[in-house]
Amino acid sequence: MDAAKRLATLNRIRKLSRLMDTSIRIPGIGFRIGIDPIIGLVPGAGDLISTAFSAYIIFLATRFGIPRQDLTKMIFNVGLEAVVGTVPLVGDLFDAFYKSNIRNLDILEQHLSAVEPEITEAPVYAAARD
Repeated sequence: MDAAKRLATLNRIRKLSRLMDTSIRIPGIGFRIGIDPIIGLVPGAGDLISTAFSAYIIFLATRFGIPRQDLTKMIFNVGLEAVVGTVPLVGDLFDAFYKSNIRNLDILEQHLSAVEPEITEAPVYAAARD
């Protein structure tokens, strides 16, 4: 994958992670949630859909050759959110606070800053053409 495609993939991961975990600011308190806990309110299917989005983000991250221990952490984050998310109401609150996709984005960006610092220093969304 060339540099432009790598940057576009990283920006896609950034956008999806933020959409799922921090895209909506709650007025007055400034706390941010994403669509993940909102989708999770749909009984049964909501948690499955959220987990599928999170799995797609992990799939995209594997294109960067992320080490096995980092990949394991990412899978654990999504798995924990998926399991706890199945508990009515408590799971949705957990989704709002835990933010597994943002945690996974941080893991990926730490890896990339060590092995490919030029990609993490590139302007956010510069090469994204979704």
